[in-house]
Amino acid sequence: MVILVKIFGELRKKIEGFNISGSLPLTMQIQSNGIETIADILNKFTIEKEETSHLFVNGTYSGFNKKVKDGDRVGLFPKNMSLLYKWYFTRNEDE
Repeated sequence: MVILVKIFGELRKKIEGFNISGSLPLTMQIQSNGIETIADILNKFTIEKEETSHLFVNGTYSGFNKKVKDGDRVGLFPKNMSLLYKWYFTRNEDE
């Protein structure tokens, strides 16, 4: 049971054990065991909420409390890659 996680920009440097070069996102599959929300994924990689700008689950702009499950695709963007989504789209958040 896995979740596909794509980590963009400077957030890639937070992940140990990977050779980061170029501008492509770091793509990895993580086990979904114990992972319920985007916040859980951030905690797994010791990424602070304040370091992120935009979060996506299956292409939908999402919040920290958005639930994730086996087979989901998650994108994590840092502050310096801020997008205009927050002005035009509502953040999808489970609570």
